[in-house]
Amino acid sequence: MNRTPRLYALVEELRAAAPRLLTVAALAARFEVSTRTVQRDLQALMEAGVPVRAAPGRGGGWSIDPAMTLPPIRFTTDEASALVAALAAADASAPYAGAARTASQKIAASMTGPASVAAQELAARIVALPTRTAESVRTAVEQALTTGTVLRLSYVDAAGRESDRVVEPAGLLTAEGRWYLIAWCRTRRAGRGFRLDRIAAATPTGEQAPPHDLASLLLGSAAAGAVRPTSLASLTSPS
Repeated sequence: MNRTPRLYALVEELRAAAPRLLTVAALAARFEVSTRTVQRDLQALMEAGVPVRAAPGRGGGWSIDPAMTLPPIRFTTDEASALVAALAAADASAPYAGAARTASQKIAASMTGPASVAAQELAARIVALPTRTAESVRTAVEQALTTGTVLRLSYVDAAGRESDRVVEPAGLLTAEGRWYLIAWCRTRRAGRGFRLDRIAAATPTGEQAPPHDLASLLLGSAAAGAVRPTSLASLTSPS
């Protein structure tokens, strides 16, 4: 078995056994490889962010948290191609690009057959010109949105004027290939959109921000007609 299918099969083997622990020797016998190969595979899964963990000592072994992983998903050729195209749009400067990159690696590891071939062929034909957003800025914005905390920004407007802002993040807006942080600006006492590639610096304050309705902050702005992407409907609709 080639390594990529084996990594996927290894995850499924651990999932099926959970919460029972499996030893490296047992996994090596199951996949007819050496224990050294299994150890390398497990290390690769850990580095890719898969929630596998080891319990040392007598009676120890390896396990996976089933609540932190998805069950097997079979993609059609069209679905695999769509995922490749969508993930390609998440260039290195886009919000959550790091997570998108590791997600794409996991998706690639799970695919076999025609879907895998189609995805690989399409990926070879896509290139991107990244925008200029510092990684530190992107990381600070991601964390502030995830944790609901206040940010201190150094922002450069379209005229090149730099100002310091304290903002309460509400969400993200994407338009014409640009990303904007939508937030309540304490400095201006109004809702504002901050283009990510114009944020010179972003510093977390650790202060919890009050909740803001994204649509309300967009009222009266050029983005008042913004709508949630239809691809997110299944994630935001009540179950």
